[in-house]
Amino acid sequence: MAVAQAAVQAPIVDAIAQAQRAARRDFMLKFSLTWAVIIAALGLVIYATGNADPAFTLEWGPFILAGIGLTIFICVTSITGATILAVLGALGRLSVNPFLNGLASLYVSLVRGTPLIVQIYFIFYALPLMGVVLDPIPAGIIALSFNYGAYMTEIFRAGIQAVPRGQREAAQALGMPEGLIMRRIVLPQATRIVVPAIGNDFVAMIKDSSLVSVVGLQELLWRANTVGRSNQQIIQALLIAALVYWALTIVFSYFQARLEKRLAKGDR
Repeated sequence: MAVAQAAVQAPIVDAIAQAQRAARRDFMLKFSLTWAVIIAALGLVIYATGNADPAFTLEWGPFILAGIGLTIFICVTSITGATILAVLGALGRLSVNPFLNGLASLYVSLVRGTPLIVQIYFIFYALPLMGVVLDPIPAGIIALSFNYGAYMTEIFRAGIQAVPRGQREAAQALGMPEGLIMRRIVLPQATRIVVPAIGNDFVAMIKDSSLVSVVGLQELLWRANTVGRSNQQIIQALLIAALVYWALTIVFSYFQARLEKRLAKGDR
């Protein structure tokens, strides 16, 4: 009886799976067509208004694209520094020590309450008046790390608090010291929880890294702005930079989704 029932259900299951695949293909086709039509329409508008010069792109495009490496380096280094600051800040925010808690809370409040551009200006222009002189690259990295570390502090704090308290209590019952509990039990699980938010912050940092161009750092936006103004093609130069930023966010969003899927295997 069971064999006969399975034989009857098999064609139905296959038909449902085939219908689902067809629906996904139809959705992706319409999705891609929508993107293609909108992008083509925007391209025609840009070309019709005289802001598309193939000669300018061929001549100065490689110069603008040469800033991609520095942009990625700044973002990767800054997100690493921001993660370290965020972990320390989150532990401080959760600490019962009033001095550590107050220091971490002040850091988060101060950074979140002031614009990133002001922090960049302060680090690069104000610190030299106090005897601390930084080159543009270290200044940009420190500013981005300092800024994003404050926002990510709250992300890590929420991730740590999301770990079931029973696991910490079980580890304490086994005699594990608090530092070991945090390193071996709490932080690994909290990291998996906060990965999506960190990935979103990294994508946002790719775009915010353009702000470090104000201190003369020759990354993507600085190069586009420089050649655009000197050749009176500012719109086209900025369009090239915008397309590159867009492509970078798409690429890193793809890898973020793959990482999230891999980390979610434990939950499944």
